[in-house]
Amino acid sequence: MSLIIAGTVRIPPENLERFSPHMLAMLTASRAEDGCLEYSYAQDVAEPGLVRVYEVWRDQACLDAHFQTPHMAIWRGHWPEFGVSDRRLTLYETAAERAL
Repeated sequence: MSLIIAGTVRIPPENLERFSPHMLAMLTASRAEDGCLEYSYAQDVAEPGLVRVYEVWRDQACLDAHFQTPHMAIWRGHWPEFGVSDRRLTLYETAAERAL
């Protein structure tokens, strides 16, 4: 069973460009973690400042370890400075998958 995290966060559109290096650093560090199968952010083209989050983790232990990493603490520490808000993430437990 893998875990999928999907959802959104909001960043004031005027802060996106300055926040992008921090997003890239978080992506790079997270993708290198054991058990991270997918980790991505996407800016919604219809709604400036809405960032879509998508993650896939091998299991709960890997996700728990992710939450304890130094880069996660650094990431969250930047949120107030750049106005990150309205975090809405959902965790899905998957038993199977197939290509469409």
